[in-house]
Amino acid sequence: MALKSFVEVEPESHFPLENLPYGVFKPEPGSLPRPGVAIGEYVLDLSEIAFAGLFDGPLLSNSDCFNQPNLNKFVGLGRPAWKEARVTLQKLLSATEPTLRDNAALRQIALLPMEKVQMLLPVAIGDYTDFFASMHHAKNCGTLFRGPENPINLNWFHLPIAYHGRASSIVVSGTDIIRPRGQGHPTGNSAPYFGPSRKLDFELEMAAIVGPGNELGTTIDVNDAANHIFGLVLMNDWSARDIQAWEYVPLGPFLGKSFGTTISPWIVTLDALEPFACEGPKQNPSPLTYLVEKTSRNYDISLEVLIKPSGQADSCVVTRSNFNHLYWTITQQLAHHTINGCNLRPGDMFGTGTISGPEPESYGCLLELTWNGQKPLSLDGTTRTFLEDGDEVAFFGYCQGNGYKVGFGRCSGKIVPSPQ
Repeated sequence: MALKSFVEVEPESHFPLENLPYGVFKPEPGSLPRPGVAIGEYVLDLSEIAFAGLFDGPLLSNSDCFNQPNLNKFVGLGRPAWKEARVTLQKLLSATEPTLRDNAALRQIALLPMEKVQMLLPVAIGDYTDFFASMHHAKNCGTLFRGPENPINLNWFHLPIAYHGRASSIVVSGTDIIRPRGQGHPTGNSAPYFGPSRKLDFELEMAAIVGPGNELGTTIDVNDAANHIFGLVLMNDWSARDIQAWEYVPLGPFLGKSFGTTISPWIVTLDALEPFACEGPKQNPSPLTYLVEKTSRNYDISLEVLIKPSGQADSCVVTRSNFNHLYWTITQQLAHHTINGCNLRPGDMFGTGTISGPEPESYGCLLELTWNGQKPLSLDGTTRTFLEDGDEVAFFGYCQGNGYKVGFGRCSGKIVPSPQ
């Protein structure tokens, strides 16, 4: 049964007492950013809770981690501090605890309607890596670009493939995405095309937020990797397919990716996701020893993508997938990231890559859904092969519990025209 909070939480809410995801917000446009957690339709201001002395456990009582403009200091404290905060907050927000429930003055300043606050990026993201961890996505892309004879390169089954992304262009949900310009494949003997991307796409991903990192030259064991992951966010790694296809040989994605990546404002912790852990994928061949997990786990997170076409009032569901379709787990991704001695830092982020399922209706991007434009999607009277100016894309993700949901809220962005 669902836990009971004194704050009203609707059954379909993504933010019950079982969740308590972390974000950063401004109560008013001119105010300073501060950390918060979501509960129902409200945000609990953690700076006010800390000022009131309600974080009284041994790890947080003397910490200023909630008086920061981002969550980096808190996520860097590690799992014991995260668990202490979770226990404290679940108790404070429970229906049977009077400390906050019966303190009208504190509730007035600490419990704010979500619709009235401005959400920001939850962490200062120093570095961003994007993996390529879905076998179905890898197979589809390989078939499209190389043919069905050899859709997945041999190395893909031995290591989590990734590239280093651009942290500076990661934006919070609700930020407009400007259509990028760049080069595309030449036609015949002509010069390469240059101009606004003609094949702008979304990519249904999730991303892990790093907690405590590692020193340069050291590694993180795959069986300890979960202690270095604070939680997950939804992520749309927008992709200009025509720019990417022309530039990616031999060094991989660059301008086709670096123009914008959207994440949801709320980080759902691994502790909140724990009840929804499921068995990880069967990997064949067995990975090298440093990637072998004692317990291989994914999470049962339902994912959904909607597109609201330009000029239309309603959104259309274009795909439904699940986080458990990943072939390489997030703990394997993190361990592999550090195996060469690369140092990760609190607030770093790594994406999963597009999360596609085995069926066409579960493909995680338009490149796959329309088979590179050959099979247009029907969207309530209009069609799309790739995104057009004015289109809005929204991601949603949640875990279904017994009488409650643990969700991520909304991750959305609208395409605006390329500057002339």
